[in-house]
Amino acid sequence: MRIGIAILPEYRWWAAEPKWRAVEEYGFHHAWTYDHLGWRSLVDGPWFGAVPTLTAAAMVTSRIQLGTMVASPNFRDPLVFARELTALDDISDGRLVLGVGAGGLGGYDNAVYGTDEIPAAMRTSRFEEFVELTDSLLTKPQTTWRGKHYAAVEARSAPGCVQSPRVPFVIAANGPRAMKLATRFGAGWVTAGTDRETVEVWWRSLAELSHRMDDTLAAAGRRPETMRRFLQSDGCPTFSLSSKEFFADVLGRAEELGFTDVVAQWPRHEGVFAGTEAVLEAVAADILPALST
Repeated sequence: MRIGIAILPEYRWWAAEPKWRAVEEYGFHHAWTYDHLGWRSLVDGPWFGAVPTLTAAAMVTSRIQLGTMVASPNFRDPLVFARELTALDDISDGRLVLGVGAGGLGGYDNAVYGTDEIPAAMRTSRFEEFVELTDSLLTKPQTTWRGKHYAAVEARSAPGCVQSPRVPFVIAANGPRAMKLATRFGAGWVTAGTDRETVEVWWRSLAELSHRMDDTLAAAGRRPETMRRFLQSDGCPTFSLSSKEFFADVLGRAEELGFTDVVAQWPRHEGVFAGTEAVLEAVAADILPALST
């Protein structure tokens, strides 16, 4: 089991830098930031771009994987984004992971453009095209593409990614089409669960999703051990770092369901993900060492 920490991109760098350094110094395995133009109840507060945030994080760390949790076609264009990913992979010396999802219905990322909400089926279709085109842009010397949602004409990719054949994709998926996409292009699959009425209901939804991924992998002829499985714990009705004991329970139950990685959120002083950094420190001191033995 590997543990990652997501740091919301809401802090000026003088305040964010110590957090990114600490994730590595504490011994966590990976660190992430949310890729949005604004997010839920925090939309009126400070918010910074994911790409420059991860670039800065790459400059103050040397070991941990760094990634987006998750980027989406809601405002990302594959041609531009592929260039940014190539640069990030180079700056981080091959530590970048692309967490990518279809993008939620509604929300600020859609509303800020003043356009109509995209139907779910079209959103999934756009996501499939986004992932396939981004894969091509990162792996082929030139890409020409004409789809329903995107186009590219002899798009160059030099110098290519540090990682071969490209940065790994961790694909967010709850539905069958997105899960099939994950089995085709993903080094990993990530979910935050679906039903969140109670903690137990949430765990039941995760069990159902895990079984569905098992079936999807089997249908694709892909061995389960070739797919990392990430649990994004911000879906839990109870903040996963509310206590060391609760987090230990999350890890144990996630592992029973076949998850290989859990991503928790850096505690905030108030509001969403409210908690204390003392719990984060206790997890680092008492739980992380046991995972490495």
